Amino acid sequence: MSSEAPLEAEIAARCKKIAREAEEGGYHLNPDHAFTMNLVRGLLINEQRFGYPSCPCRISFGKRDEDLDIICPCDYRDPDLDQFNACYCALYVSDAVLKNEVSVGSIPERRPPRSARKAALSGTSARLTDMALPFPVWRCRVCGYLCARDAPPLVCPVCKATKDRFERFI
Repeated sequence: MSSEAPLEAEIAARCKKIAREAEEGGYHLNPDHAFTMNLVRGLLINEQRFGYPSCPCRISFGKRDEDLDIICPCDYRDPDLDQFNACYCALYVSDAVLKNEVSVGSIPERRPPRSARKAALSGTSARLTDMALPFPVWRCRVCGYLCARDAPPLVCPVCKATKDRFERFI
């Protein structure tokens, strides 16, 4: 891993890639270009430092298995977008922010403390049939995509169907 700061061309290329993937998935990057470029710079620095692009607005432990929830796009992106119109670092924003209908405000941290995350992971070795599911499973009625989380995603990553096209499956 290089200790050199990412070059502007590398930052711009990664920003373009993230923006393309976001739009293909029904998401939007923050329209403030300079702000977005700085966040992408942070992602690249963390990728050089740790080997994975952890959120630049959160403390990484440098151990991928402990940071899986904050590798961009993080596990908290959709709930934050749904509730606050932006993810915690505001890299991803809602349609309303993109259209300048609402402003991005303060977004509280929803990542559980390290001890709570470790406790949750310690129970994952049990067989699925022997334990209650920690989250409901949602199914896209359009394409059948399944996901386990508190609420369905804003947009299906496969077929781009909106949240209202999901049904609780399990």
